[in-house]
Amino acid sequence: MSGIPDRKEAQVRQLLQGPYPPVPTGLAAGAAARGDRLLRRRRAVRRLGWAVLFAAAVAFVVWASLTHPWTAPPTGISPPLQGW
Repeated sequence: MSGIPDRKEAQVRQLLQGPYPPVPTGLAAGAAARGDRLLRRRRAVRRLGWAVLFAAAVAFVVWASLTHPWTAPPTGISPPLQGW
């Protein structure tokens, strides 16, 4: 077998044993604030979607109640009677 896995394993062991890199001071607070913003945005988009869906349903009900699309259109087979 080649020595590639051994070299990678040695690099990982060296990283884990060596000094840890410093973490920026506001990293956790910034990540929490970004997560809050994402959750608020997602919640707002979901509410907007439900509002649009509700408005579309109301518009459909109003349109259907005014136009009665379930009734058959009148047939125009015979001409209107005139002069009787």
